Amino acid sequence: MEILLRVLVAMFWVGLCSLAYKIYNDMWWRPRRIREEMGKQGIGGPEPGFLYGNIAEMKRISSEEKKRSGDVGGHVDGDYAATLFPYFEWWRRDYGRMFIYATGNLQTLYVTDPDLVKEISLCKSLDLGKPLYLQKERGPLLGQGIFTSNGEVWAHQRKVIAPEFLMNKVKGMVDIMVESTIPLLKAWESKIVGEGGISNISVDEDVRHLSADVISKVCFGSSYARGEEIFSKLRALQQALSKPSILIGIPGSRYLPTKNNREIWRLEREIGKLILKVVKARKHEINDKTERDFLRSIIAMLETADGDLDPDVAEHFIVDNFKNIYFAGHETTAVVASWCLMLLALHPDWQTRARAEVVEICGGRPPNADSLNKLKTLTMIIQETLRLYPPGVSVTREALQDTKLGDIHLPKGANLFIPISTLHHDILIWGPDADSFNPLRFARGVSAACHVPHAYVPFGVGARSCLGQYFAMTEMKVVLSLVLAAFEFELSPSYRHSPVLRMIVQPEFGVSLLVKRCVNCDN
Repeated sequence: MEILLRVLVAMFWVGLCSLAYKIYNDMWWRPRRIREEMGKQGIGGPEPGFLYGNIAEMKRISSEEKKRSGDVGGHVDGDYAATLFPYFEWWRRDYGRMFIYATGNLQTLYVTDPDLVKEISLCKSLDLGKPLYLQKERGPLLGQGIFTSNGEVWAHQRKVIAPEFLMNKVKGMVDIMVESTIPLLKAWESKIVGEGGISNISVDEDVRHLSADVISKVCFGSSYARGEEIFSKLRALQQALSKPSILIGIPGSRYLPTKNNREIWRLEREIGKLILKVVKARKHEINDKTERDFLRSIIAMLETADGDLDPDVAEHFIVDNFKNIYFAGHETTAVVASWCLMLLALHPDWQTRARAEVVEICGGRPPNADSLNKLKTLTMIIQETLRLYPPGVSVTREALQDTKLGDIHLPKGANLFIPISTLHHDILIWGPDADSFNPLRFARGVSAACHVPHAYVPFGVGARSCLGQYFAMTEMKVVLSLVLAAFEFELSPSYRHSPVLRMIVQPEFGVSLLVKRCVNCDN
């Protein structure tokens, strides 16, 4: 008995010492080592505080900027990063285009140097992956799907998913996109007739529902109505996860039973059950003659995996990638389309030019894959919208092993943060009109639009760039061409410009437009 007691006491002390070492390493030694390594290379940054890093200073600067500017809607032109992340602008003035800052124990290298961005885009090593904190902080929404996984797991997922979004596949989805857009057009027309010829419409909500219907049909063989509850809960989960903004890195905070965390846990459980219910129903629908869609590809991959795959692992794999595609496949596309409608309403000359092009090329008929490729003006407008209002805030990476990027040595555990909007508004890259809406800059393609083409990153960079970018561009062209062919619109007096970060940058108060029938579009 005495020997057993001694063993238990020894195990207790060993466990306690191991825990103490882990806390010491995670909270002090590893962050200090990363900062010292950056300092040796001439990279400085704001001095972090213990435990919270620079979070307190971020909050202070944000509060001061809010008091200075007042609680009013922002300017439509301009870099939203200056409003959403004023601390980065302050630190850029003090430390230049590259500096290191801390959120909790996370040490992050802020990068707006175009040469280093290029090095990151060219890096194919699996040692540079998505930050591990994403699986923790955004795990309830993204899990370990293709957006957050790393290494061989990510490479395998990409191999399975990428073919579903190739150009030839997407061309076959155009009719479905058109079919999903028709009810929206009819609903708007009904509102316009019912309100005497012009209607104040919150277009962002309608476009979000439309985009959800498209992604359901082309990827999961179902309509929006079938997955409406999933979409509703995913949006609620996204909003709950967005409440702390990007102030992440405080160890253990996601485990605390706060009201918001309990809501996150509940939504995660409910969404998982609903997705597995759809998967089960889809399995029963699949037969040899069924055309393969995204969900079927995932199921087929699991069924042909080497060895017996644990059922829990298989379920997590399906649920995580299901949520990834649901979120990215409709949320980001819908938000960009909404920003695009807002900009077209604000710039009626470009709205007229785009409409004339649609009428000429489509001739009163729904667009098809061939006609979409000819819509050059509309393509330029979408590209400029993605420049001014990229839905993603940043490109992020983590050095999973010591990594060399150009002249920079990135120690294991260091994170990278590339602010997309800041790159897209850089006067040195885009010229003196960097803050202005000017689609003509893309008249000769992205490579000629700016001095540094690899600084245009609305879909990310390198091997981890968005798989669905061709799908997203095609859907936006379909929706916008059909809307332009049927309606004219201008900004509603009730519109309030206020980009807000809710995992992606979206209009806080929606996009309200005054919409009427296009009188000169009928053929």
